Amino acid sequence: MTDTKPITEHWTRVADQWIDWAGRPGHDAFWKYRAGLAAYIGRGTGRALEIGCGEGRVSRELKTLGYDVTASDAVPAMLDAARHADSAHRYELADVASLPFDAASFDLVMAYNVLMDLDDMQRALNEARRVLKPGGLLFISVVHPFRDRGGFAGPQPDAPFVLKGSYYGREHFDGVETRDGLSMHFAGWSLPLQAYMEALEAAGFAIVSLREPPPDHADTDQLKQWARVPLFLWIKARPVG
Repeated sequence: MTDTKPITEHWTRVADQWIDWAGRPGHDAFWKYRAGLAAYIGRGTGRALEIGCGEGRVSRELKTLGYDVTASDAVPAMLDAARHADSAHRYELADVASLPFDAASFDLVMAYNVLMDLDDMQRALNEARRVLKPGGLLFISVVHPFRDRGGFAGPQPDAPFVLKGSYYGREHFDGVETRDGLSMHFAGWSLPLQAYMEALEAAGFAIVSLREPPPDHADTDQLKQWARVPLFLWIKARPVG
């Protein structure tokens, strides 16, 4: 599927859920990895673009790290929330598959937990390649492909991790997660690692760095589980050719 309309419609419907879910400090997993993420991105002074910025938490990190940040999202409510939180220097209502920016405009493109939501990841990576300057950097975060295909057998820190079905193939996910009085309807795609590598290669990127980060502090049973099996995969890639 190449039409990005269905996924935009989904995130438009759940925008208020996401703004509450992601905006509550300490609630979403992002906050458990925040220090490690900032250290891995590193400080910079160039022009940064976040695609699919949501309510703006990652754009705010980029801004704190010194980048000149443009936050973009296809959902007006998300962009309004990012603007309200003073997340960036500029804001742009934009489809990740058709970015309204000139070629070679940015030093850094951030795709934080957005590629797995897209029906057509390839078009988004092609656009990221187009708007990056020669020598620019693409930063990707996704839920770790292995973690996405299984789950822990119980809540204990040492509970076995169980693979459900096959690791391979493309599977759609659609479900509601509820925690601490908040609910969030997630939908998107579970993909093996090879699918991301093939899409990056096809878009003209070479991977220059990869991390499977542990949480900043494993001080709860759940975080101790995530310290055993990675929850996220972080990738840095640069244009080639």
